[in-house]
Amino acid sequence: MKALHRVAMLVLCSGLLLIPAAAQTSNSSANEAASQTKSGSAMSSSQTGSATSGKLSASDRQFLNKAAQGGKAEVELGQLAQQKASSDDVKKFGERMVTDHSKANDQLQQLASQKGITLPDKLNAKDQATKARLEKLSGKQFDQAYMRDMVKDHTKDVNEFQREANSAKDPDVKSFAQSTLPTLQDHLKEAKQIAPSGTVTASNRSHQK
Repeated sequence: MKALHRVAMLVLCSGLLLIPAAAQTSNSSANEAASQTKSGSAMSSSQTGSATSGKLSASDRQFLNKAAQGGKAEVELGQLAQQKASSDDVKKFGERMVTDHSKANDQLQQLASQKGITLPDKLNAKDQATKARLEKLSGKQFDQAYMRDMVKDHTKDVNEFQREANSAKDPDVKSFAQSTLPTLQDHLKEAKQIAPSGTVTASNRSHQK
C-alpha cells in the first residue's frame, strides 16, 4: 500500500510540474498568433497606403506638380518684388505672394505626402527665365514687368484651379483646389488693379519728357 501511495504521489507531482510548462506553451502560441496578426495588419496598412498613392489619376498628378512649381515661382518672384520694386503697392503685393503661396505650398506638400508622391522642388524652365529677366530690371521697369507677369500667371492659375475644382478625380485634390481658388482669384483681382496704375504713371512721365 505504501508503494502504491508513493507511486500515486509521484504521478501527481509530475502532473503539477507539467501544468506550468503547458501553460507557457499555450501562452507562447497565443503570443505568436498575436504577433502574426499584428504583422498582417501592418502589412495590410502598408498595402493600403501604397494603393492610396496609386489612386491619383494622371491629370490629378500633373495638376499637383504644376501647382508646386507655380507656387514656388510665386514665392521667389514675390521675394524679388520686395527687394526691387519701387512702388509700395508692388512691394506689398510681393509680400502677400510670399505669405499666401508659402501657406498653400505647405498644404500641397502635406497632400502629396499623404498620396505618396514627390513634388518637384525647382522652378521650371519658363519660371527660371522669368526670374532671370526680372532680376535685370529695377524701378518702374520692374514694377510694370512683374505686375504684367502676375496678371498673366494668375489668370492661368485661376483657370487651372477652377477646372481641377470641378473635375478632379481624387476628393482630397479637389478639396485643395476648391479651398485655394478664392485666394488666387483675389490675387488676380489685386494684380489687375495695381498693373494699370504702374503703366499709366510710366506713360505720363514719358509724355512729360
